[in-house]
Amino acid sequence: MPRIACLFTPLFPLAARLRSEPELRGEAVAIFQGNSNAARVVAATRRARQVGIRPGMSLSQARALLPNLTVRARDMPCEKATQETLLEIAESFSPRVEDAGEGVVYLELDGLDRHFPGDSPEQDLGHALTVTTDKAGLTTWVGIASSKLAARVAAELPTSPNLVPAGEEASFLAPLPLRSLAAEAGILETLERWGIRSVGDFARLPKNEVASRLGETGQRLHEKARGLDSRPLVPYRPPPHFAEGMELEWPLVNLEPFLFVAGAALKRLCQRLESRGLACARLETSLRLEPDGHHLRTLQLPAPTREAKTLLTLIRLDLEAESPAAPVTGFTIVAHPDRPREAQLSLFGPPALSPDKLATTLARLFALLGPGRVGSPSTVDGHRPERSALVEYAPPPPPDVSPERQEGHGLLAIRTLRPPVPLEVISHLASPREILSTISESSAKRPRIQGRVKVASGPWTMEEEWWSEKRVERDYWDVELADGGIFRIFHQRSTGEWYADGIYD
Repeated sequence: MPRIACLFTPLFPLAARLRSEPELRGEAVAIFQGNSNAARVVAATRRARQVGIRPGMSLSQARALLPNLTVRARDMPCEKATQETLLEIAESFSPRVEDAGEGVVYLELDGLDRHFPGDSPEQDLGHALTVTTDKAGLTTWVGIASSKLAARVAAELPTSPNLVPAGEEASFLAPLPLRSLAAEAGILETLERWGIRSVGDFARLPKNEVASRLGETGQRLHEKARGLDSRPLVPYRPPPHFAEGMELEWPLVNLEPFLFVAGAALKRLCQRLESRGLACARLETSLRLEPDGHHLRTLQLPAPTREAKTLLTLIRLDLEAESPAAPVTGFTIVAHPDRPREAQLSLFGPPALSPDKLATTLARLFALLGPGRVGSPSTVDGHRPERSALVEYAPPPPPDVSPERQEGHGLLAIRTLRPPVPLEVISHLASPREILSTISESSAKRPRIQGRVKVASGPWTMEEEWWSEKRVERDYWDVELADGGIFRIFHQRSTGEWYADGIYD
């Protein structure tokens, strides 16, 4: 039978809350569920338990024992993110992982012993699992056995990791009470009427007699009691995105307090992305508003990144541009992942751009300039020279050798003017004779162009989309002024207006 490890997080609602609020570690904290008088304690820290606070107490009873007790409600978004983190850690060790509910994960260990070549590979693996979960802010116990039930019971023992030798699962489970089998109430009542009090008593019954009297369900329970698992692990399907969030203790009306808690969530999110070798390509921020509102913002990043500070800046600028209409009571930040850009850095020759640094720089530019303003210009199929599009910035690798310098042959380069500068042109027989400027102040982007035309070459006619209402008809001219300067101008036939399109240098 394959060996199975169980990751068990004790007091899971409390562990999830402490993962999102690590500053509460070491304090007297109680997690409750329910409202008003129906609120009951479900978990408490060691300092709270030392004064007698126990699960099932009401909040008034708990505060009577400890007036300065810190209380938090169960946080379902936070618990969901914590469970996903636990599953991601298990997947980093084994490809066969099962989600067994709150704070419990099973993983199959076959073939993993070769990665731990010591005298006790399973013990070393258990320690590695514990260390990895500690780095993620979780206290997890590990149990290893040949059945899920035995591994779960071993994981619930305080000394971790706990190993059950192969073939000794039945004797390990024998002293346990029947409720450890997590059976249906009807079957437990039947077994108690038979005088069965422990798992060992049930395991000693003949399996054929158990199957004939208790059916298929009883047969599976009997196999568990004997330390056998007839069913393989149920494979876990990871979600297509990563999410972090929490329910806030008090509604927030200002942006700064929200960014403080959102920054911690983004750090956890980026750590999870980095552990999987991924980066964030699209970021969604879902805000729950008081009393029942909802505010959703989506940011499409110019390049995948996992820089938490940059992502926080993007959220800040986005919420400053369109702030929620009510106080915020909770939030969820969702990162849609993608592979970060990869590049082979050169050992010799000119240095190449680091993909991570490039993605971070693009994201910061995106935060400063806004959407639709970061990328590379690209030509668009058409005749108008000003037509262009913005595409994703993907720089080519540096050349292997420096290009040879070529001598020029008197060719002119044109410096285009965008948008085109309006002009007043005096013409004769459609040919420009004199140009008058219409702008009062000259600048590099809008220069003053005026003077008598010395030489005019043209016209070069351009027509585009003649079949539609957006029909464009132009006559282009290259003109040299008597005072110096060569320019490209065009005449818009539909309006009769003249524009300067570029300057020849």
